[in-house]
Amino acid sequence: MKKPINVILVDDHAVVRAGFRMLLSTEDSINVIAEAERGEQAYQLYLEKKPDVMVMDLSMPGIGGLESIRRICSRDANAKIVVFSVHDEKVYVQRALEAGAKGYITKHGHPAILVEAIQKIAGGEIYVEASLLQQHPNQEDSANYQAILQVLSSREFDVFLLLAKGLTVHKIADELCLGYKTVANYGTQIRSKFKVSTVAELAHIAIMLGVMKK
Repeated sequence: MKKPINVILVDDHAVVRAGFRMLLSTEDSINVIAEAERGEQAYQLYLEKKPDVMVMDLSMPGIGGLESIRRICSRDANAKIVVFSVHDEKVYVQRALEAGAKGYITKHGHPAILVEAIQKIAGGEIYVEASLLQQHPNQEDSANYQAILQVLSSREFDVFLLLAKGLTVHKIADELCLGYKTVANYGTQIRSKFKVSTVAELAHIAIMLGVMKK
């Protein structure tokens, strides 16, 4: 039997956490191991419990969700955090991904999206709710990214897609039969060209441009 995905829920409303827990309890593949109501508490629990995935609200007392994500990811670069928020504005999505989140979904969506996001992110993928990209298209950004995409070399394009899918540099090196340093250099060049710093942002761009499905 496959090991369940250990999850920590972070939201300052106890009723909301109870609803999340009830939803996730119907999934044999997911196990809620702890809850937190503040960012400081979430940070400590992450270090103690080392969950497979942390579900993080943004609007909370104390340091808040974004700073919690930054602190956790600064301690563990492999942390898998999905934001689950009422905010669907583009700026929140961008800032969460820049902070290190591996996914972003809203509380307005279908409950099943939370389960899907947790499963995808636990499997090493990036997950951004499709409606967030559809609701807030930025034509200028899209045109700029499309122009950059057109000038990527064939190998850069291959690496771009694999990074966007959440593959590690080591896995990409194996898949493309390239050296680790070569792939790492490609990754640096690609992020520089798109002017981003994380693979989550690359995934966001790939989905927005239609070269990768969510």
